Amino acid sequence: LDLLRADYSFLNERLARHYGIQGIRGSRLRRVTLDGERRGGLLGHGSILAVTSYGNRTSPVLRAKWLLENMLGTPPPPPPADVPALPGENETGTPRSVRERLALHRQNPACAACHAPMDPLGFALENFDAVGRWRTVDAGNLIDASAVLADGTTTFTGPGGLRNVLLGRADQVIETITEKLLIYALGRGLDPLDRPVVRQIVRTASADDHRWSSLILGIVRSVPFQMRRSES
Repeated sequence: LDLLRADYSFLNERLARHYGIQGIRGSRLRRVTLDGERRGGLLGHGSILAVTSYGNRTSPVLRAKWLLENMLGTPPPPPPADVPALPGENETGTPRSVRERLALHRQNPACAACHAPMDPLGFALENFDAVGRWRTVDAGNLIDASAVLADGTTTFTGPGGLRNVLLGRADQVIETITEKLLIYALGRGLDPLDRPVVRQIVRTASADDHRWSSLILGIVRSVPFQMRRSES
């Protein structure tokens, strides 16, 4: 779970400058303890924040999709092919924030069904720009990084609040990460017969706080891994 809760990162001078962190010199990566809740864990990694953005703006939808697929194991359905572009300006020509654009998009009931559970996760990361730098303004307006889960039960703000939401579903996160590791190890997708194996690996690794080594050992000792066959 340090993937989410780590209070440190590995930085050199160039990356530290990108993150707005002072006092780091030289090209050597070194472990740096972080202040506050902005950069802790994967949620503050510029690499992930950049790959889940467009070239010229952030995308709460892409960021939420990444979280749903890779952290919660609940990928959203693919979007329809005829989704129009989000309007970038209002009637007076003033630029709209991404949050305002998505609010208009959700006025279509067909779009709202998928966006309601997705958008709040992405809104919490809006303080990060398209390449992962911290910002407080978008389209001339202060960024609102608050969000409410689709079921209305949880309100949270910013990456720190989102991190707590994900840690509140730690079992789901650990199981999803184990699935991803097993898929990589087997070189194939998982089928229903693999589900008990995933659960067993997670249960066994819990005695060691779900460390990477415990998950990996559980995978290499599993029947699907030891009995896997390469195609002739």
